[in-house]
Amino acid sequence: MRTSLILLACVGFAQSLVRVPLSHLPSVRSRLRAANQLDEFLREHQPDFFSRRYAHCYPAAQHYLHMGGRSKERLFNFMDAQFFGQISLGKPEQNFTVVFDTGSTDLWVPSSYCVSQACAMHNKFKAFESSTYAHDGRVFGIHYGSGHLLGVMAREELKVGSVTVQNQVFGEAVYEPGFAFVLAQFDGVLGLGFPQLAEELGSPVFDSMIAQGVLDEPVFSFYLKNNGSGFGGELLFGGVDETRFVSPINWIPVTQKGYWQIRLDVVKVQGALSFCYRSTKGCQAIVDTGTSLIGGPARDILLLQQFIGATPTAVGEYLIDCVRISSLPVVSFLINNVEYSLTGEQYIRRETLNNKEICFSGFQSIDVPSSAGPVWILGDVFLSQFYSIYDRGHNRVGLAYLSGRSQISI
Repeated sequence: MRTSLILLACVGFAQSLVRVPLSHLPSVRSRLRAANQLDEFLREHQPDFFSRRYAHCYPAAQHYLHMGGRSKERLFNFMDAQFFGQISLGKPEQNFTVVFDTGSTDLWVPSSYCVSQACAMHNKFKAFESSTYAHDGRVFGIHYGSGHLLGVMAREELKVGSVTVQNQVFGEAVYEPGFAFVLAQFDGVLGLGFPQLAEELGSPVFDSMIAQGVLDEPVFSFYLKNNGSGFGGELLFGGVDETRFVSPINWIPVTQKGYWQIRLDVVKVQGALSFCYRSTKGCQAIVDTGTSLIGGPARDILLLQQFIGATPTAVGEYLIDCVRISSLPVVSFLINNVEYSLTGEQYIRRETLNNKEICFSGFQSIDVPSSAGPVWILGDVFLSQFYSIYDRGHNRVGLAYLSGRSQISI
């Protein structure tokens, strides 16, 4: 009898943890570069992608962001997204590849009624084929650098990993702007930010999971990996995978609900440069799986790029001589009195173009107005080196060193 109870307990525990394998594929930026179309595309789309993505979060910058109704300025940084997972909607199931994005909250996929070229290249949701579909009737709009993504809202049965979420609000995109969406290797976006970021009225996916009691804990965690094999790691809902990291976990309180935003004490470049230290508040950091690079205030990033010897290009990227990578300085982030250090191998991005290796800095300028202090963005260049945990029960972010400290350059 005791053995049976133990087995039942183990089965129950296994069902409460929802594993979603992630794939790692070339970003839109990489594909445009390979097609010799990147320079032309970026010249035609000059808006500051990072500022447009984050500025709406801060009251002082909201006056120019409203487009009428609930439609706001918002930007998922689709240009550099490279980690993707699978979900399904409806009965029978319709499968979609999405970016699991902690920097947004809504779920959207292309509609079968979408009229743009980008939708023709991706899986489209066919409402008329699903027996569980419920039409909502409201509309939504998300502004990207190349135009507005427009759609209608609906409710549907959603499957993520082994768990099913009933009556989930989501967006059916009927117009997707820009040529870049044509090249994107994902169909839509599943946001994992706080409800305060939601464009769509209704419960975000993670909130629905919590409310419907399908998870053991109100926690999800990311293990991101880039080893050139296409395996991108794993997203785990309902807890953590203790085999992926080494204790202890550094728990950092969320300072402002919306993004997963935390305090960043200081950024140091091998003892020669320091940022954030002048402010008694330190800096703020947004932990963002939907952004590839590490972003920081333009003035600080320019100094950092110059210090590591990065050379600017005509389209705002910074090149590094690949033979210098092993001698580049360590860049460290002090968070809640724990130092997280990145070597040149870890913060430099490598690409191959015409059989030649090209190396790019993993840092990007961003200026976000905030009364809480300068804002940095900890994207996948940072997150691929550590195990990250997102705890809605206690409104905190956890960071831990990977098992074996097996960080891999991205």
